[in-house]
Amino acid sequence: MGLEPYKARYTLQLQEWNERVFKQRGINYVIVPGETLSNDQAIVTGQVLDAHGRTYFGMSQLMNLVKMMKQGEVGAGDIVYFEDMFQPGIESLPYIMKQIPITSRPKIFVRCLAQSIDPDDFVHVWGMSEFMGHYEKMVDSFADGVLASNEEMVMHMKIAGWKAPVYNISGLAFGKEEVCSRVGNVIKPFDERKMRIAFSARWDQEKQPDFYMDVIEEFFSRYGEKDRHGVYRDVEFCVFSGSKLKSNNDSYMQRTRDFQGRGLLKVYEDLDKNAYYDLLNDTRVLFNCALQDWVSNTVSEADALGCNVLYPAYRSFPETFANDYTRMYAPWSVEDAAIKLYNMLHQPHMNQGKISDWTDGTIDRICDILEGKGQQWLRMDRDYRKHTRESKY
Repeated sequence: MGLEPYKARYTLQLQEWNERVFKQRGINYVIVPGETLSNDQAIVTGQVLDAHGRTYFGMSQLMNLVKMMKQGEVGAGDIVYFEDMFQPGIESLPYIMKQIPITSRPKIFVRCLAQSIDPDDFVHVWGMSEFMGHYEKMVDSFADGVLASNEEMVMHMKIAGWKAPVYNISGLAFGKEEVCSRVGNVIKPFDERKMRIAFSARWDQEKQPDFYMDVIEEFFSRYGEKDRHGVYRDVEFCVFSGSKLKSNNDSYMQRTRDFQGRGLLKVYEDLDKNAYYDLLNDTRVLFNCALQDWVSNTVSEADALGCNVLYPAYRSFPETFANDYTRMYAPWSVEDAAIKLYNMLHQPHMNQGKISDWTDGTIDRICDILEGKGQQWLRMDRDYRKHTRESKY
């Protein structure tokens, strides 16, 4: 049960990444289709996925799944795997399964991407948390497994009182080979790359673009030079966006335009994936200051394409970075971030490539769990926090 494809989001590649692994492992699988509301692949309403498109696609998927169950194509011995815990129409499943024999019921696994357990998720921005919390408890009541992307997310599930079996898959679904193939498997040498520092998260408040712009000012105050026109030279700070740049906070857009006018920030927008990867392949550092990326596909993509990466030592990122203090900065320290950015501009990091190698195995870890071979990732003991300080690779 996948997500609908969007040009501006990684969901365009998600099905291909999964299918490659399924085929390699010889898994008998079916992609349950959904109907898209439009063909523009654009996020018009909302900020993560289009509100109308997401719900329309999800409900049409559920209709197809229910039909398959009715016809006996899905039953005991099968697993229904949802790429997102939020799936409109999912209440159909316990409604049906409570009325059919146990021997006819498939197992249900859902992957949690954030939800109301995340204090910085968009459901809180839009005031959805009250009903979403009830929705989550409903899913928790019948799911055979909930997949968390890291140990910190597990902790948030625990304090929310979720009872279903929780597993840490330690990463997001990712396909390194597919990503590298989009630049012809030619990774540009680091010393030939443009002196570019990029930001590729959404320009919304939970990604803290204001902090990024603070870091830009701090960086140039320490290291910058201006040409005779008053424009900073040598180092380019930029933002990569898969659509027209927009934000859920108007003040960010006003400041962005000011930075553009002063030559402090360049905006690349309406990028398809190939154009984005071409830019990453000519970028030295990818910077992130998000509150809640819960691993981040952007770190896997950049690391696979030869960029240095600098992220905050916060929530999921220490696990993602295997506690590599040289590639993380003290959260909310503008000074620490600026200094480490400067240091990362001049040579490739010694651990470059290791993050994307680890996340490239995430789908295999998911498959192990679904096949009943992933008990080392189960987090149901009371001492589940003991795993937090472990380096996974």
